[in-house]
Amino acid sequence: MTVRTIHLTTPLKDADLKGLKIGDQVLLSGEIYAARDAGHKRLVKLIREGAALPFDAKGAVIYYTGPTPAPPGQIIGSCGPTTSSRMDAYMEDILSAGIKATIGKGGRSPEVREIQKRHGAIYFSAVGGTGALLSENVTKVELVAWEDLGTEALRRLTVKDFPVIVANDLAGGDIFLEARAHWARKI
Repeated sequence: MTVRTIHLTTPLKDADLKGLKIGDQVLLSGEIYAARDAGHKRLVKLIREGAALPFDAKGAVIYYTGPTPAPPGQIIGSCGPTTSSRMDAYMEDILSAGIKATIGKGGRSPEVREIQKRHGAIYFSAVGGTGALLSENVTKVELVAWEDLGTEALRRLTVKDFPVIVANDLAGGDIFLEARAHWARKI
């Protein structure tokens, strides 16, 4: 597999995603939205009600994270990825709203990969256990909605060269399945 490094700026466009393949390293810049389980539940409720979302979902990226409080002198605390499979039940609604990518850790189900293909969306993986390091790529944080959710409130993060890997591409490729198959052949 040839590893490429690609720079992308949000909001993402269909053309940005067309050439991406699993394993590509992507450096994201622009705005991404931090939301975990509770935030997804509220987003889906708004989508199903036909209500306005608290941000423009067209081409947006959702990062599955609940940042810790910012230490003195910093704008954000640790902001590492959370397990993506916990958001699988929300994917059809979220992607139908125009979201083009999600960021988390771990694999996605075959059903989610099909939903992503149908909506022309991809899944990026960020390396777990690197929350403090990833926070260095966040240049601005804004509370968007649901302050009552604490660390799970919806936040807009402005990022510069935020490092992610294409884990599921538009063709339904899955880096986790490919890696398992590769190593099974080696054993």
